[in-house]
Amino acid sequence: MNPAAVIGLAGWSGAGKTTLLSRLIPLLVTRGVKVATIKHAHHAFDVDHPGKDSYVHREAGASEVIVSSSRRWVQIHEIGDGSEARLGDLLRRLSPCDLVIVEGFKREAHAKLEVHRAANGKPPIYPDDPRIVAVASDQTFTDARVPVVDLNDIARIADLVLALAEPLETALAHVEGPWPN
Repeated sequence: MNPAAVIGLAGWSGAGKTTLLSRLIPLLVTRGVKVATIKHAHHAFDVDHPGKDSYVHREAGASEVIVSSSRRWVQIHEIGDGSEARLGDLLRRLSPCDLVIVEGFKREAHAKLEVHRAANGKPPIYPDDPRIVAVASDQTFTDARVPVVDLNDIARIADLVLALAEPLETALAHVEGPWPN
């Protein structure tokens, strides 16, 4: 997996993407995979909170704030009236790693594993998205054109993620090329 490979987790809200990631990442790490994630949020969000210096800096009008310590750093970039960052731009900002897992961005053209839960009452996405390369679900889809694995079989999901992730340059070509977003 060198250079970095990219795969997304796509699915409707409530399907369990974050829960799956919280189980999948530790397994991948024990296999020696250095994992980075990109999470898409649909609404305004904060990683800093009122009363914190970084929040005060941002609220005062700083267009960018970097908070750094001996253990981690974070960069907050205000968009204002500008456009939302594209997935390709975010992928290019990551530090070297073995695997990037993108949560959300379901309408982008990178390779994706669909997370589907029957209780959501939503239809699967894979029939209409040729970039869905596998499905993790609590139900079977006998007509699927892609591998379908049980949502709780984390080891098998890890195998699929590692096998089906695409090289970073391929993912960038897909997300930056023509695609009906």
